[in-house]
Amino acid sequence: MLDLMINLMIVQILMGAFDTIYHHEIKVALPQSAGAGLELSIHAIRALLYSVVFMGLAWYQWGGVWVWVLVSIVLAEVMLTLWDFVIEDTTRLLPKSERITHTLLAINGGAVFVLLATELPQWLALSSAFYDVHYGWRSWFLTAGATGVGVSGVRDAFSAWTVQRLDLKLQLDLGTHRRLLVSGGTGFIGSALIRELLHQSHDVTVVSRHPVAAAIQFQGKVRAVRHASELDSSEQFDVIVNLAGAPVVGLPWSQQRKKIITDSRLDSTRDLMAYVKSCQQKPQLWIQASAIGYYGTDSQQIHDEASPSGDGFAADLCRQWEALARELDDLSIRRVTLRFGLVFGRSGGSLPMMLLSYKMGMGTVIGHGRQYMGWIHIEDLLRLIALSVRDESMQGDYNAVTPDSPTYHQFAQLAAHMLHRPVWFSIPEGLLRKLLGEMASMFVDGPRIMPCRLEQNKFEYRFPDLRSALMDLT
Repeated sequence: MLDLMINLMIVQILMGAFDTIYHHEIKVALPQSAGAGLELSIHAIRALLYSVVFMGLAWYQWGGVWVWVLVSIVLAEVMLTLWDFVIEDTTRLLPKSERITHTLLAINGGAVFVLLATELPQWLALSSAFYDVHYGWRSWFLTAGATGVGVSGVRDAFSAWTVQRLDLKLQLDLGTHRRLLVSGGTGFIGSALIRELLHQSHDVTVVSRHPVAAAIQFQGKVRAVRHASELDSSEQFDVIVNLAGAPVVGLPWSQQRKKIITDSRLDSTRDLMAYVKSCQQKPQLWIQASAIGYYGTDSQQIHDEASPSGDGFAADLCRQWEALARELDDLSIRRVTLRFGLVFGRSGGSLPMMLLSYKMGMGTVIGHGRQYMGWIHIEDLLRLIALSVRDESMQGDYNAVTPDSPTYHQFAQLAAHMLHRPVWFSIPEGLLRKLLGEMASMFVDGPRIMPCRLEQNKFEYRFPDLRSALMDLT
């Protein structure tokens, strides 16, 4: 029985590692979710308890009064797991694979505890002490697992503390109370925007591929629909914000991937446009997302809003996306198109991944390093969106970047300096192009983009330069 228990503990470690890495870190990104503070706290305590159990049972039998200590730890772990189930169901919609994994973990964990219970009467009869045991390689595996679980618990505890900073509470000024329809509201930018809108008690309806998950994510404070066509034409919205689109950075741009990226943007925009055309009362404003990829890949040029579109997949995508939104001009609806650069924030976007190599002590320059980086802090972007709503003189295309446009080499040097890490090497441009194909152009090509129209509007950046942004975000 004891051997079987040890084997099942190894299985528990392997399944738990998969659940933590794949679901919590990669698929859901809990440490970067503003509403995950309580769940992360529970995970932290439970992980530390598991670490004690795995390490203790790897090398010792617990005798006498120590049995009651072990029983108390196990009961605490069970209660925390049940609490975790409740919290998960009220704060997020779990992927099917995560539900299956949790079920298997519960079954396997239950079997471990039942087998442990059969040993406890014998251990209870012993004197109160720890008795050495050794299960060969399995003791060492359990030790490694206990260490990993402990490290994960410390990380979750730290994340539970830092995640509070993800809820920015900027007190965005939209002028008056607004009714907003937001497409793409569950992504990095959209979720940050909606949290700020809800803090100010604006009415928000979200168009999402997963409406139930969206409603849960915002604690039922938004209405969520799968398509705008589900809305009644008599409903009134003051502002439409179109942010929807599959991530551009990810898998290489195969023809299938390009189709997914393109269709996700154009189809959602057509859905919104069809609804607007059917509305009995038109919205006052449509805010359209685009990207500085519109200007192409010529790193030798400086571009402002008057510059022509460039070449390549990203430029073609932006042209098509913006062209659909320009149909609003015939409907006398004010349109503001924001061409986003890299959006820097704690809860998502490109910055956490860009800084990862530096935090690991492996600072890297991408390509030759002379390409420019157009970027904006998430707080400034949200304030820009609020200004677009409030200021009726804003209309047309705007580069949503800061005037400070460093090269990737300058970014690398500053990030390394602020994190007290070295810059070790650069990734050759040719290697990136070979590995990533056309998508590599996003990293190795970078024209300088200037926000001339925002400067003319005298937009006040809270984080106008890279140093101030990194000081806030690192």
